[in-house]
Amino acid sequence: MANFTLEEKDSFIVIGLGTELKSHYTDFAGINKEKADFWQAIRADGRLDALKAIAANDYIFAVNEAVNNKMMHYAGVMVESLASVPEEARVIQFPKGEYVVVKGEAETFDDLNNRLPGIAFMQALPEAKDVAYVGGPNTAVVMGQRGGKVFGEMWIPVIRK
Repeated sequence: MANFTLEEKDSFIVIGLGTELKSHYTDFAGINKEKADFWQAIRADGRLDALKAIAANDYIFAVNEAVNNKMMHYAGVMVESLASVPEEARVIQFPKGEYVVVKGEAETFDDLNNRLPGIAFMQALPEAKDVAYVGGPNTAVVMGQRGGKVFGEMWIPVIRK
């Protein structure tokens, strides 16, 4: 049984730098490797630090979204203004409404980013009988560190059945 809540959220915008995931959507090992390689690259080349510099808070968003029939993954931050958005970035609009929220913690950022979507999609959503995910962006939100672990939440927009 997954530990999840249903929460009402206001709409919000995440500015993200992305990569297309080429692995089949059922190839979790391949997807996780692609995500880890992407995060390593944007840390190494400074793009993640540039995103953090325009952020409205300390949260880091790992956004998954289907765009033009492609499975996309973004590293993003929440912003209050679109004035300082990097040219190569995508503006990702999350809708106002209900979200399935799964809380978690892990040893590393990558572990949390891999663990939360699995719990959310394989356990929480099937158990959430009154709501359904109908697509749109979803995100793992890394919120900080405590006790030597990284903690955060998975946010999936849902509608009432």
